[in-house]
Amino acid sequence: MTIKILFVCHGNICRSPMAEYIFRKLVSDAGVSDKFEIASAATSSEEIWNGRGNPVYPTAKQKLCEHGINCDDKHARQITTSDYAYYDLLVGMDEMNIRNMKRVYHNDPEGKIHLLLEYTGKCRSISDPWYSGDFDIAYREIEEGCIALFKYLTSEGGHLQS
Repeated sequence: MTIKILFVCHGNICRSPMAEYIFRKLVSDAGVSDKFEIASAATSSEEIWNGRGNPVYPTAKQKLCEHGINCDDKHARQITTSDYAYYDLLVGMDEMNIRNMKRVYHNDPEGKIHLLLEYTGKCRSISDPWYSGDFDIAYREIEEGCIALFKYLTSEGGHLQS
């Protein structure tokens, strides 16, 4: 069984690609990459020009690089209506992402849309470093959420154990 996860933020150049690549590292380090398909996308089209998405924002890319994570091949893409049927989980970084996904996907009939930090027991948004400028806090919060999500999915009764 493969679990398909789509991490989502507003522009897909900071938080959601950080989550995508942090989660990829977690599953790779655990030796279960073959059990996951991981991607990220934006709710907006602001970072997509002439059909080509912008790369990961330089400061976000640098923060990933500091942790030994390469994201050179990542370019922003916008969520599509077909993503809801394709992915098992659609994980937003903040409440606005959740609202925008529910608007695109006509609410959440299958209960697939979640806030990343809800897996930590803290049902709150990850601050957007695009506005705060604090990529250290964003990285720590995203890493904490990804670790909690991975533990949830691989725990007894989790998706991989079902």
